[in-house]
Amino acid sequence: MSSMTTVHLALVDDWELSGNGSGDIRRLQLEPMRRLVSIYNRLGIHGSFNAEVMQQLTFRQYQDQHQHLRELADEWDATVRETFRQGHDIQLHVHPQWQNADYQDGRWKLTSDWSILNYSREEARQMLQRGKEYLENLLKDIDPNYRCVSFRSGAWCIAPSPHMLDLLVQLGIVFDMSIVAGVKYDTRNIKLDYTNCEEDFLPYYPVMTDARRVSDKAEPIVCVPTNCFYASRKQVLQHHLDKVVTKIKSKITGPTTVIDNGRSVAAYGEEWAQMDGSLTKRIYRKGIVPYLSGKHTISDLAQLDYPLMMEMLDSIRKRSRASGLTDVPVVLENHTKDIHNFSDLEKFLEQAVESPDIRFVTLTELASDLKQKFKIKTKSLIGHAAANHR
Repeated sequence: MSSMTTVHLALVDDWELSGNGSGDIRRLQLEPMRRLVSIYNRLGIHGSFNAEVMQQLTFRQYQDQHQHLRELADEWDATVRETFRQGHDIQLHVHPQWQNADYQDGRWKLTSDWSILNYSREEARQMLQRGKEYLENLLKDIDPNYRCVSFRSGAWCIAPSPHMLDLLVQLGIVFDMSIVAGVKYDTRNIKLDYTNCEEDFLPYYPVMTDARRVSDKAEPIVCVPTNCFYASRKQVLQHHLDKVVTKIKSKITGPTTVIDNGRSVAAYGEEWAQMDGSLTKRIYRKGIVPYLSGKHTISDLAQLDYPLMMEMLDSIRKRSRASGLTDVPVVLENHTKDIHNFSDLEKFLEQAVESPDIRFVTLTELASDLKQKFKIKTKSLIGHAAANHR
């Protein structure tokens, strides 16, 4: 009988405005971050926040012309510093569409490419380096040893690329968590396909030109996938019933334009609308496939209710035990800008923190322990595991 598998759970929040630059920074970022931190503090959890730095650099660029942008940027800095001072982690997140942004009539106009994969090596290096230096300079007087050691790319864009992983290595990044297996985007802004990733759960050494593939040897960087799972048919049905009820209520009360924290929900949803195919394909993808195999779901806590969070945790436990390992790191996702119901998240965390097989870790702690505590997969290890399974 093997010993209990300990799940080292990293609660990771992508801390940002909407991808199109819209939203009230105080309501989308500053206030919910403080509320989330208060929950973490009450439960004795240290969380991690991926601070989207391109946004902050752009606010600083315009601060001399617009005093209120300076005030918001100062408040951003102060909130990050206070969060870090309380023991929570801050790590690097980059949305390149803020490059060359314009500020007109109180609104941001972002016209640059959303995918860092479409920039030259030098352009990407400059964005990553500027972001890393900003965060390290901001926090070094609180902790002189602070470093950016992990990275998540905006909209998950990390592969394939001839240079992205090399750039991260040059900047001292220990691991990347931009891969979320099974995701495929064909939208007006993002095109990527992670439906055939060779590892979707455990840490692995990536092929340096394509992080979707597992290398046959140790590499200078590790990939830790962001967790995903398959929601049950029961939860899929409940989700569809909720949507039907919402549509019926909308017809009764009349159409309205919903404004969510300073952004139009409908307008922002269009940014992520899939462009791939006919109505028949969409019905098959959204209405039939989930009932055949379960709904592929990113472990984004802002998008999950309590029952789905518990299904997610059950999936993580089963996969961790099936690995045969004593320690397994798992990275979860969150977006403070999308949290509408803190009570479900708080209830989930209250249960998880009491579980003997769950240990909460920050990204810095994970980077420090990665190669000492956890098994890092190579292609040969995958082949060996498959042979044993047969």
